[in-house]
Amino acid sequence: MRLFQTSIVLALLSLFICPVAAQTGVSVSPPRLYFEINEGHSSTQKVVVTNVSTNHALNLAVSLNDWAYDLKGENITYAAGSLPNSCAGWITIKEADKYFSLKPGELKEIEVTITTPDTLPDSIGAHTALLFVTQMNPVNDMDYRGTDIKVSVRSGIKIFHKTVWAKNKRVEIKNLTFDKEQKNIVLTFDNIGTLWCDGTIYTDLLNTETGKKIPAQQIVFYTMPGNKRETRILLPENLEKGKYTATIIMDYGIEDIMEVAELTFSYE
Repeated sequence: MRLFQTSIVLALLSLFICPVAAQTGVSVSPPRLYFEINEGHSSTQKVVVTNVSTNHALNLAVSLNDWAYDLKGENITYAAGSLPNSCAGWITIKEADKYFSLKPGELKEIEVTITTPDTLPDSIGAHTALLFVTQMNPVNDMDYRGTDIKVSVRSGIKIFHKTVWAKNKRVEIKNLTFDKEQKNIVLTFDNIGTLWCDGTIYTDLLNTETGKKIPAQQIVFYTMPGNKRETRILLPENLEKGKYTATIIMDYGIEDIMEVAELTFSYE
């Protein structure tokens, strides 16, 4: 593997999406809230909750949790305030917005306020929380096979906080290997910055015997500071046997900076 840093973001972060039956659902918008305020300040943003059900009134409750990504980039939830980078304890919601009912098609605005402490640790540049809107009254519905089921839906909004001067976004490729058994490329990388860092992994394959260039799978990634990530890059179907050089480019939206690595392997 050869690693490069070259001069030459997506700031889209994943959200939790709940399964929704054909006639029952709750929509929240936007799916992410970004707060950029310094110590000892407050900021308020609004979330719109809509009952998209056609027949059922929904009794809804708002709650807070923590969340993190695992090694594969999947979302893991935790109790509010349990993670070092949690900002759940800084968030306030009006009592009238914590429990409410919506008729079919009705919507409600919820105010989400963050008030930061007077001092923040320099070692943590990004803080997060997760706001859940949960249906408290399960209703009768049918799944796609026509089977009667009880449905209770939940939708989540990721909340991010940073100070105004926090700027350090950085990922670093650690290893690049070819898995002969599963016939895919294994990329490991770390978020070594102090902020969330998100972008796209681009892969190009060069058949060194024929000179043919082939694009491979593009992968959108999301990371938080300190994350270690393992990602498998699928190779194109019906790829010809031969010797290849794979070029991996990680573009995370920082002008003139991206991570690049190369891997030479035999595909048999």
